[in-house]
Amino acid sequence: MRRYKLNKEEINEVLKILGSLYPDAKSELDYSNPFELLIATILSAQCTDVRVNQVTKSLFPKYSDPYKMEELNVKELGEIIHSCGFYHTKASNILKTCKILIEEHKGKVPSNREELVKLPGVGRKTANVVISNVFDQDAIAVDTHVFRVTNRLGIVKADNVEDTEQELMKKIPKPMWSEAHHWFILHGRRVCKARKPLCDMCEVNHLCIMYRKSGLQKI
Repeated sequence: MRRYKLNKEEINEVLKILGSLYPDAKSELDYSNPFELLIATILSAQCTDVRVNQVTKSLFPKYSDPYKMEELNVKELGEIIHSCGFYHTKASNILKTCKILIEEHKGKVPSNREELVKLPGVGRKTANVVISNVFDQDAIAVDTHVFRVTNRLGIVKADNVEDTEQELMKKIPKPMWSEAHHWFILHGRRVCKARKPLCDMCEVNHLCIMYRKSGLQKI
């Protein structure tokens, strides 16, 4: 009978291998404070980190906190972040977020997920990125790479990012959540690519359910 998920021992082996491959894994977004990471993560929706970093390189030196950024209007901010895509919606959400941070949080980024997801343009993934990277809380931010890699490997079998996150939290030890999500992201960017995964050079292909189902290796 074919298996569609890895067992506990196999998952632990995957984590051990990926941890050794990406020992210094961290967010590839450039930021110097919680506000900058929040804004960069909002900008990263449907956009690459490389492109976001190019935009924030000129944005953050002038507008590094909500007070300064709120001085812009939607058109002005939109012109700056234009190349990130969906710039009008992102600009509008960012300025609304700045207003809320100033009026309700004294200009500070809240450190809990519940308050973060109330901000315009901030979903659970963005909130998890912020709390795990700048507030040292255990969290798994499921982006397209994490979703793709963990489902292909067979760590989870889920149809959406929400279910993927819930399954991963059950399968991965909590102290490893933040590290593991960075490992999956880097593996997705460098090896387990969306259109042409580099299966033959993958260090965990002997464990991967998708690879074994392909017939290249028997389950």
